[in-house]
Amino acid sequence: MDVRDVASVRDGVERVVSGLGRLDVLVNNAGVNVPQGVLDVDEESWDAVIDTNLKGAFFVAQAAVRHMVGRGEGGRIVNVGSQAGVVGIEERSAYCASKGGMTLLTKVLAIELAPHGITANTVAPTFVATELTRSTLEDPARRGRVLSRIPLGKVGEIEDAAAAVVYLASPAARMVTGHTLLVDGGWTAW
Repeated sequence: MDVRDVASVRDGVERVVSGLGRLDVLVNNAGVNVPQGVLDVDEESWDAVIDTNLKGAFFVAQAAVRHMVGRGEGGRIVNVGSQAGVVGIEERSAYCASKGGMTLLTKVLAIELAPHGITANTVAPTFVATELTRSTLEDPARRGRVLSRIPLGKVGEIEDAAAAVVYLASPAARMVTGHTLLVDGGWTAW
């Protein structure tokens, strides 16, 4: 489904529920980034980032929650955010705005959905070696700046973020809601 298109989102969630019979856990993991300085951000880039990362997360959650509430058995929402939703990072104004919005969206979801037994949390990793970060991490100077901010001295691996998602989606996190779990190697400890 295209998370930027509400009709596509609703259809996609309906297909999941129809195929599986129920929906217990949503992991909102769609995301894009267009690294640009503040003076260079154009409307098309801004909209692509905000529509995918924030609008998409909201409408996918809304569609999934309708099924969870209707079933009456609770559920889990885990939004994949970023440390960029907590701290500013140069050349990422749209991305930081979208992930900061996701951090607060998660809190609102947690408050409103708690009476239904649904928890909502965010996993916020640091730079993780993926296609999204390839251009930054392959540039020695930029990689050096990133690593200088991470006290553990290394970028994250996909498994680091995935482990946090599994925890928040599990019964072990039944009393955790509205939380942003930073998986950032200490970046935000500065």
